[in-house]
Amino acid sequence: MDLEFLQTVDPQILVGVAVAVVAIGIGAIFLFSSKKSRGCLDPENFRDFKLVKRTQLSHNVAKFTFALPSPTSVLGLPIGQHISCRGKDSQGEEVLKPYTPTTLDSDLGHFELVIKMYPQGRMSHHFREMRVGESLAVKGPKGRFRYQPGQVRAFGMLAGGSGITPMFQVARAILENPKDQTKVHLIYANVTHDDILLKEELEVLASRYPDSFKIYYVLNQPPEVWNGGVGFVSKEMIQTHLPAPAADIQVDS
Repeated sequence: MDLEFLQTVDPQILVGVAVAVVAIGIGAIFLFSSKKSRGCLDPENFRDFKLVKRTQLSHNVAKFTFALPSPTSVLGLPIGQHISCRGKDSQGEEVLKPYTPTTLDSDLGHFELVIKMYPQGRMSHHFREMRVGESLAVKGPKGRFRYQPGQVRAFGMLAGGSGITPMFQVARAILENPKDQTKVHLIYANVTHDDILLKEELEVLASRYPDSFKIYYVLNQPPEVWNGGVGFVSKEMIQTHLPAPAADIQVDS
């Protein structure tokens, strides 16, 4: 995950992030759930899903589309949870890593993973070498949280690099649910413009839901023409682009 931009943020600013995020109910928006999700996943055993499409998005980012058993199958992953993927590194040793699909259960028959492949990443090697027709071993759901629509008035998100994928999943679920009136505010930071993942998809959401979804991009190395944030995420950016804390909020650390 590209979180370099957070390394220079003052601890008080990080507290501000916590206040902003907790203030809008990031803790309340999820409920513990022990129920087994419907769908194709097994929380105890790995299941194989065939890669049917690989789309290169940049020199080190690709979107992997995996088929489910039938065109009407759903993955069965509750919003806010993730899957565990199993592969092999460059030495042939088994490696496990969690990922969050960018698709929802409304996307029938398949699920997608947007993967940034790092030169030294062990699981990155597996995805870099993966070809259409091969299968990925997946287990899940993982995580103790489940999204409940309408639990809060607004949802603030702060993401960096590949950390956008779980945020994107939750944002989609909120915005595409006509019964959910929650407002979503996102600050998304990267090093360069080319590092922005899911930019087209994010812009589609912003265009489709202008009153419910606000996104503010921050780049450490912006292009010559740029109207977003510059440098590292600051306290002022958080105060301006995330919802203000509520009066009845308790922040725990």
